[in-house]
Amino acid sequence: MALSDELGWTAQALEVIRRKNLTLDLARLGQIARQYGVERWVVGMPRNMNGTYGPRAETTRAFIADLEGKLGLPVDTYDERMTTVAATRVLLEADVSRAKRKQVIDKMAAAVILQGYLDAQALRRRRAEEQQTETPE
Repeated sequence: MALSDELGWTAQALEVIRRKNLTLDLARLGQIARQYGVERWVVGMPRNMNGTYGPRAETTRAFIADLEGKLGLPVDTYDERMTTVAATRVLLEADVSRAKRKQVIDKMAAAVILQGYLDAQALRRRRAEEQQTETPE
């Protein structure tokens, strides 16, 4: 899990939720949503390296349907390819020990996914603003 700041600029790693069963998982997510005022979920969408979707993506889509249905918040997806690699690189650059990396890699990958999503949203907004301010010649 990762959370954004209120302005939607930065992502911070929060915690790892080890899947137990859907009821308990959704209950924990509901607690987090209430505690932190979550307005939207961003879920990493597993894709193959060639961009296609495989069986894990179908499992993720089913989870998203349950998440939306039970907690009533909108869900966006973000391509999670290479996020663990990026998270590992960040931890290596920070000189985090191998043992500690194993403990925090999933949290860091969640932060990488959320930060990528936030950056993509900001870019979309900037482009839309630029198009609105352009005047025809």
